[in-house]
Amino acid sequence: MLNYSFSEFEFECGLDEAGRGCLAGPVTAAAVILKPNFKNKMINDSKKLSHAKREKLTKIIIENSIAYSVQNIYPDKIDEINILNASILAMHKCLDYLEIKPKFLIIDGNKFKNYKKIPHQTIVKGDQKYLSIASASILAKHYRDKFMVNLDKNFPQYLWSKNKGYPTAEHKNAIKQFGITEHHRKSFNLYDEQLTIDF
Repeated sequence: MLNYSFSEFEFECGLDEAGRGCLAGPVTAAAVILKPNFKNKMINDSKKLSHAKREKLTKIIIENSIAYSVQNIYPDKIDEINILNASILAMHKCLDYLEIKPKFLIIDGNKFKNYKKIPHQTIVKGDQKYLSIASASILAKHYRDKFMVNLDKNFPQYLWSKNKGYPTAEHKNAIKQFGITEHHRKSFNLYDEQLTIDF
């Protein structure tokens, strides 16, 4: 069972993102403020869960949230400001759209920029330690995956419904064969192994 909260503040908000290492599609962030004393043994880092479990948990998380928000930053902006800044911008955008202003923020990883003077704490592997961060990771992954499956309908040659824009061999071979689309991140190395940022 993950911890419910890090701080003693009311309305603690967990933040995480999905799609940072992808070659195509947006980086997607989520912010979640859970109802007090919410517990769920299945919730964990989204990468450790099956698609079916993420589908089920997304509904549970939404039903047990006081407030939540999911926001995308698209490839043109990622290319403009870099993936680290785009990930943080996506999180800030989530906070802009939350119906309740959080009193404290906990963020997966070790990089963040102050948001409207709300105190915050970055937590390495926070999605494996705190329910709200893990919940945010699940929502971000769920909604980004849906976005990529929808994009796949118009670009089936890239197999986005399967690889979700990540740098698989099939995806890279499709780029070599068909070129890139408006949904590819042109600032990324689209042909060699994608370098990941260590948050």
